[in-house]
Amino acid sequence: MTSSEVKRKKLTPWKLGAWYTRDEYYLLDRLIGYSKMIKLSRSGVEKYLACKRCFVLNYKFSVFPPSLPFTLNNAVDNLCKNEFDYYRKRKEPHPLFLEHKIDAIPFDHPKLNDWRSNFKGIRFINSADGYNFGGAIDDVWVKPDGQLIIADVKATAKNEFNWKETWEKYEYPKGYRRQLEMYQWLFRKNGFKVANEAFLVYFNGLKNEPMFNLSLKFELHLVRLECNDDWVEEKVKEASSLLASDVFPKASYTCDNCNYLRKRWKVSQTV
Repeated sequence: MTSSEVKRKKLTPWKLGAWYTRDEYYLLDRLIGYSKMIKLSRSGVEKYLACKRCFVLNYKFSVFPPSLPFTLNNAVDNLCKNEFDYYRKRKEPHPLFLEHKIDAIPFDHPKLNDWRSNFKGIRFINSADGYNFGGAIDDVWVKPDGQLIIADVKATAKNEFNWKETWEKYEYPKGYRRQLEMYQWLFRKNGFKVANEAFLVYFNGLKNEPMFNLSLKFELHLVRLECNDDWVEEKVKEASSLLASDVFPKASYTCDNCNYLRKRWKVSQTV
């Protein structure tokens, strides 16, 4: 009989009535502890920042607004990733890096596929605060000094691509920067050195070509963003704490979904 078997005790913390070694008990206890953690995604924290009521409805009540799949955008993402993977295997810079004088190559890591997976992603577990936070990246590059550069692929179709005008006119580009900052924070929490700069690999579909010919042409724009992830941890904790509470937040006056429902209700009272 092994020493482990000698130490066996009948442990029934969950009334299972099973026999466990101490090691097995502590492993199960740890796994059950993880299952009780609040699991948050990058997009969930972005939803928290946009509208706390919709965030709670999504996470606690599985109530989601209608949406359409971005299948064409996903195709662009996958094709771009395939290109980066080609140069990753060769340990060479993508021609885009040479054109824009980026001293880096695509980062090769055994967990890359996990980091890209929507069902896995790169994650950070904070046992003290009770949350499991993560997000799925598009790509990551590495500088000669070991610093990582986070990149995300975007696709649009505008008559003229003007990032400066888009940044000044709309809110969603700031969300893209927050997205990159959350990824940077996750990589830092996983022990990597991360550069403050990040990039959007932006494909602009040319929709005014004279002929289609089963071929969609794109312009390629590389948008450099200077990021700061100092805000991330506080907001992840806030979002986690809200889900752990019984608070049901008020509807936001800047949320499209809440405004639609508010106007719909007002109309229903008059007809």
